[in-house]
Formats: sequence, C-alpha cells, structure tokens
Amino acid sequence: MGTTTWPDLFVQILDKLPITLLITVLSLLFAMILGLVLAVIRIKKVPALSQIVKLYISFVRSTPLILQLFLVYFALPIILQWIYIDINHFSRLFFVILTFTLHTGSYLSEVMRAGYNSVDKGQIEAGKTVGLNDRTILLRIIIPQGFRNSLPNIGNQVIELIKDTSLAFTIGLIDMMGQVNLIIGNNYGLGMFPVYVAICIIYWVICIIVEFIVMLLEKKYNIPYQTEQMR
Repeated sequence: MGTTTWPDLFVQILDKLPITLLITVLSLLFAMILGLVLAVIRIKKVPALSQIVKLYISFVRSTPLILQLFLVYFALPIILQWIYIDINHFSRLFFVILTFTLHTGSYLSEVMRAGYNSVDKGQIEAGKTVGLNDRTILLRIIIPQGFRNSLPNIGNQVIELIKDTSLAFTIGLIDMMGQVNLIIGNNYGLGMFPVYVAICIIYWVICIIVEFIVMLLEKKYNIPYQTEQMR
C-alpha cells in the first residue's frame, strides 16, 4: 500500500463506481423485460416455448455465473460466426450486461410467476363479475398485488446482481473489483488487506441502501393494502 491513505483508497475504488452502477441498472432493466416475457410464457403454458423456458431456467440455476459469463464472452462469438454474424468487435461491457441479463432474467421470471400465483384468484373472478376486462384486471389487481408480494424477492435479486458485477473483471472489464485488482497489482500484492476491506465496505453500503429502498417500497405498498383489508 505504501503511503496510500484510506481516503485515497476509497477514492480510487469509487472512481469505477459508475461502471458498476451502469452494469447493474442496464442488466436489471433488461432482466425485468426478459423475466416478464419468460413468466408470461410459463403462466400461459405456451406449447413448446414453455418447455424451452423451463430448460433454460434449469440451466441458468444449475451452472456457475462465471461459467455463463465465459460462455457468452468466448463461445457466443464463435457460434454466431457459423451464421456469419461477427460480434468480436463488441465491447466487454456488452457481454457482461448480456450475461447478467440472461442470468438475472431467469430468476426474476420465477419471482414474477410466484407473484402472479400469489394473487387471490377470487379477486380476479370478482373483477370479471363486475365487468372488468382482462387489461383492467391485470393493471388494477394482478400487477399491484403481484409486485407487492414479490418486492422482497426482487430486492434480493437486485442485491445479488450488485454482488455479481464483481465478476466483470474476469473478462477484462475494469469496474470496482477490476480497480481493486489493478491497485493490488500496482503494489505487487502488498497491502491487500486494506484494499479488500475497502471494497467490502463499499459493496456493503450499496446493498444496505438497496435494502432501505426496498423497505420503503414495502411500507408504501403495504399501507394501502392493509387499509383496504380492514374495510
């Protein structure tokens, strides 16, 4: 570590925080879209597609994320070249976001499906009885309650995604964890302990902030629901 102080250390690592947040936000956004599509396929039990989705989810949940990242980064360009599509010039950020989207999307699809199944089917039937169409039932009954019931699991997936971003450096993308490895490398492996303590604190604080936001959302969405239940 030499003469590097703790404030300097945090500043160096936080310099790459925007990259980590960019990976997290974009991956989460695309994963939500993918998860919704996969969940709808499972819920509607679309012939053939439903079985393919189940197989895909099983593969993602049964293989290490780092292996999935290597498959996307090293194997996907080779496979696509067979059909004359060249993505070798794409940035490492593209492959990282694609991997985390595919990975997180599979988990979110199950979270969404569980949220849908948690909605009381009697309320859906009641909505149809009073003449509500499918779109209105979806927007006013299923989505609000399904989202409310899924919030804790969604929060867990966001935290997992934030921690997963630490694998981006394995294919050469310099995020916070990549910066840590550069700092250690520049110091010839000396002073590793303070560097790892610093990055742990940073990830910890970020995850605490996410937990706090989820807690506020739970309170916001639970209060109206509890009020309606007491009526």
